[in-house]
Amino acid sequence: MLELLSSHACHGGEQRFYRHESQTIGLPMRFSVYLPPQALQPDAKVPALFYLAGLTCTEETFAIKAGAQRFAAQHGVALVAPDTSPRGAGVPNESASWDFGVGAGFYVDATQEPWARHYRMYSYVRDELRETVSNELPVDGSRLGIFGHSMGGHGALMLALRNPDIYRSVSAFAPIAAPTRCPWGEKAFSGYLGEDRETWKEYDASELVGRASRKFAEGILVDQGLADQFLAEQLYPDVFEAACREAGQPLTLRRHAGYDHGYYFISTFIEDHIAHHAKVLLG
Repeated sequence: MLELLSSHACHGGEQRFYRHESQTIGLPMRFSVYLPPQALQPDAKVPALFYLAGLTCTEETFAIKAGAQRFAAQHGVALVAPDTSPRGAGVPNESASWDFGVGAGFYVDATQEPWARHYRMYSYVRDELRETVSNELPVDGSRLGIFGHSMGGHGALMLALRNPDIYRSVSAFAPIAAPTRCPWGEKAFSGYLGEDRETWKEYDASELVGRASRKFAEGILVDQGLADQFLAEQLYPDVFEAACREAGQPLTLRRHAGYDHGYYFISTFIEDHIAHHAKVLLG
């Protein structure tokens, strides 16, 4: 059962915020949905893009900051953005670090206690949220894409590469592209998944692209700012680029001088990402 928290007219459509009792997480979860004007017509079903946000963000961040609704309305595509972690799990010190715990679920299914019970963002996004949106809202579950930023860029690339039968298109802004090699990823994966680094590879896009069951023939789009303060230590787009080249996966990696890691960067190039997905999903 979806609880509508608020709805706002936006570019001829509606920006909505929902809450529901998640069976996967075992706690209430929130997400946002932008329904373009095409989705508000009788018996309509529109394609949808799932957007995964980065560290410290919520389901509101993308809707408020990215300016994506204008372009989603033009193409007739819905936008779905979940929260970035469970809230209120009661794990000791779960809010002690900004890059681990609350606001930092890393889109994995935790296997280590005390995180394993509630921190199941991979299954939540891939299964429960997708099915909920497809069943309860005017969304066509056979035409889905996924994209994200930073931690969410990692999540989008990883989920798409592991599930090309679900997601038909994928893109990312400044993704954590090789999380098994960077401090953010090492901290999150050791905490959520344990010390066996082989298990980490199941959540690393640079490891997954070579063994994906299907290529994204239309290509993966990644935008990266060259003034990004996290580029050298945390993001490793060059590693992902090399892995795509070796795997024969088409990739457009655009590097932009002067742009940093934030939403001014995202809002500048969001139109291109919506168009990239719409080309595939509207076919």
